[in-house]
Amino acid sequence: MESILEIHGLIRWLVALSALVALVKFGLGWARKSSYTAADNGIMSAFTGLMDTNLLLGLFLLFALGNGFPMNRLEHAGTMIVAVVVAHLSAIWRKSDDSAKKFRNNFGVVLVALALVFTAVTQLRGGWLF
Repeated sequence: MESILEIHGLIRWLVALSALVALVKFGLGWARKSSYTAADNGIMSAFTGLMDTNLLLGLFLLFALGNGFPMNRLEHAGTMIVAVVVAHLSAIWRKSDDSAKKFRNNFGVVLVALALVFTAVTQLRGGWLF
């Protein structure tokens, strides 16, 4: 169980790194009026995939640890579920031909999801550092 908790903790850093990459790429693409490419789709898919993976690990830990459901863990899980739903909002405009719209909307989605992740992590004892 401890190894799953460690993996869950490590993936949060991959989520943060992928969010940073996405924010820079989408922000530059939006500002430069670039064309939205398959690589941009891949960046968004990596971000949402990491979010999904960490949510599944977190839910497993929530139910498998066996020490009840402390309020801070329930708040953390609830906030993370909302963050994952927000991350998946990018699917709404996936087939759009408007690159500026995709860059702008994906930038906003990643920013909001990252803010929710930050909030959820700080709800637990130790926050981002432990």
